[in-house]
Amino acid sequence: MESVIGTNQPENLDPTDLYIIEALQKDGRVAFAQIAEQLKVSPGMIRQRYNRLVELGYLKVVAVTNPLMMGVRKMAMIGIRTDGGKLMQVAEKLSALNEVVYLVILSGRYDIMIEVFCRDHEELLTFMTEKLSTVDGVRDTESFMHLKIVKEIYF
Repeated sequence: MESVIGTNQPENLDPTDLYIIEALQKDGRVAFAQIAEQLKVSPGMIRQRYNRLVELGYLKVVAVTNPLMMGVRKMAMIGIRTDGGKLMQVAEKLSALNEVVYLVILSGRYDIMIEVFCRDHEELLTFMTEKLSTVDGVRDTESFMHLKIVKEIYF
């Protein structure tokens, strides 16, 4: 999902669109017929609205896995400072690495923040020393190990 924050001009969403989005956020498997019944409209209308919301980029349908159940035992956020004009090239190279599950370009102390998932300390060490540190343009990094996930939402 690529986006530049603050540049998209959203199409106006009406209360029906907002209700569909809210219903799917609560339960991504809710039947269109059930949403239609609550709104007193046809399931076909909900399906059309849903398809339009997906097409316009308001909704993205994915299966969200539980990393702990998938064998991931080490998660970390890593702040990265880059060399001057190499920011976008570094971001592109990092986004291609399998361990990187989230990448944002920032203002402030770090140029890039990534979240990485690894199976254990050894895999994280290998990522840090053999992958991250070899990316041309990475000047400095600071890692923050996840100790406990207190809140996780998807919107």
